[in-house]
Amino acid sequence: MPYTDFIFDGYRKRLGELEASDNPLSKGVAYVEGELYPIHEARIPILDQGFLHSDLTYDVPSIWDGRFFRLDDHLDRFERSLKQLRLRSPLDRHGIRQKLVEMAAKSGIRDAYVCMIVTRGLKFIRQYSPDEVENNLYLMVQPFLWVMGEELQKTGGSAIIARDVRRVPPGAIDPTVKNLQWGDFVRGMLEARDRGANYPILTDGDGNLTEGSGFNVCIIKDGVLRTPKRGVLEGVTRKTVLEVAKANGIECHVEDVPVSAAYNCDELLFVTTAGGVMPITKLDGVAIGNGEVGPISKTIWKAYWEAHYDPMRSFAINY
Repeated sequence: MPYTDFIFDGYRKRLGELEASDNPLSKGVAYVEGELYPIHEARIPILDQGFLHSDLTYDVPSIWDGRFFRLDDHLDRFERSLKQLRLRSPLDRHGIRQKLVEMAAKSGIRDAYVCMIVTRGLKFIRQYSPDEVENNLYLMVQPFLWVMGEELQKTGGSAIIARDVRRVPPGAIDPTVKNLQWGDFVRGMLEARDRGANYPILTDGDGNLTEGSGFNVCIIKDGVLRTPKRGVLEGVTRKTVLEVAKANGIECHVEDVPVSAAYNCDELLFVTTAGGVMPITKLDGVAIGNGEVGPISKTIWKAYWEAHYDPMRSFAINY
């Protein structure tokens, strides 16, 4: 049995049940200005500074098989980001938590991509101080999004080290504050397409790896996992991957990782909430290792998804 089947078999069954539902919220539900809407009917004000200037922060937890996964970790990071950008959520932490659980229960979605966004609101920071501005909160619960689909999860995807663009430096935009200023990532994705690959990895311009378009990077060499320390989001998925790797006796290091290490690694992984653990088996058109998903990648993949049922990391939603 392929190592992925224990996850995808259940997912396909639940997805079929969801697609057969006549619940108007089953395709997704959004919270806008204090009201719930089917996600495709939801609208935001055109003058919202989150739309006009990407003046916002956001976070993306997930629900898997009816269980909210590491929601408190995501709320912790969300609160740190809000504080750094001098934003204030109209709902406090407890209110956001309750509202997201309510939205999931009403939608019936058991495998969900969840998003919470706070924007500056309708007043531009150039004219107003942060204390004078009423910030806006948007919440979304929609069927789970796969950055890497089932077939690529089994065989591994392809990636490039971007040549035409580098990651925005931390001195310009703090990557630990989750944001939607994706100009560098979009350029990286376009370059990846032009070079016949699925995903880009961006460098810092000083010879080190940073991250890809919405995912952390992990390289494995001689049984040791390394992941970049600087210029990256401190990912909750990466945190889980490091935990389960260590629990399986895999040595891990969060440190500067030179570009050369990617070209010489035995296995390569991308990790993100929307997709989980994503094996990469080709880099810049050249096979990594033997060109197949490696044994450590499979161990981490399986342990990561098993962690979704750990009551210390997740809780069940009452649908």
